[in-house]
Amino acid sequence: MAVSVDRILRWKQTGAPAQPITVLTAWDVMSGQIVDQAGADIVLVGDSLAMVALGYDTTLPLTTEDMLICAKAVRRGVKNALLVVDLPFLSYQTSVEDAIRASGQMLKEAGAQAVKLEGGHEGVVEIVRRLVQWGIPVMGHVGLTPQSINQFGGFRKQGKTEAEADRILSEAKALEQAGAFSIVLEHIPTELARDIAKALRIPTIGIGAGVHCDGQVLVTADVLGLSAWQPPFAKVYANLRQQAVEAAQQFCTEVRSGQYPA
Repeated sequence: MAVSVDRILRWKQTGAPAQPITVLTAWDVMSGQIVDQAGADIVLVGDSLAMVALGYDTTLPLTTEDMLICAKAVRRGVKNALLVVDLPFLSYQTSVEDAIRASGQMLKEAGAQAVKLEGGHEGVVEIVRRLVQWGIPVMGHVGLTPQSINQFGGFRKQGKTEAEADRILSEAKALEQAGAFSIVLEHIPTELARDIAKALRIPTIGIGAGVHCDGQVLVTADVLGLSAWQPPFAKVYANLRQQAVEAAQQFCTEVRSGQYPA
């Protein structure tokens, strides 16, 4: 059965199914097919594709057009999982109207079922509230928010001080009240993630946030060992990058030696 926003929303409240939510990223039709066939509950077209697929150093250069192209491709590969698409930097921060327009494009043109946006301050909370009022499901994201990397001074763990922890907890509560159906908790202390998960009725999706979240997300390129670099909390389940290099090297060797084609 295909996963829906309503099913994710009720996942924690009803305890059915009694297992954590699985989330993996995708950036083209092939990666979408792979994670969907693997049985991921949610496929996220994350703005991490800026680095994974487009070669940028951060997520900031990504445009709405970039996300639309990639999301359309992923949609063609995903049949069962819930498809969520990140809103890129400055596609929603400028105004509620811009946020509605960008979100509408993801749903209308790319076939997304929900959008994800970063942050939990008052301005973002109001945008989430308005999007939900217009029938656009929203996944929140607090803690380390990569679009704020210049403010944070790097990809550093957040919520390590009492003041930071209180702020992140308050942001998560505000996003829930605004109508978010789930919230990503990125790179925060395990104890803080536990407190947030206990305080909310909607699912929390952890990435580098410990074992107490209601689900877990990783960048698929990290899972498969395709990334040149992985964050400290990522687990590499395969070394496909090295295997791909070796396969390509073997092809080049065989062509040069006349072994291929036989």
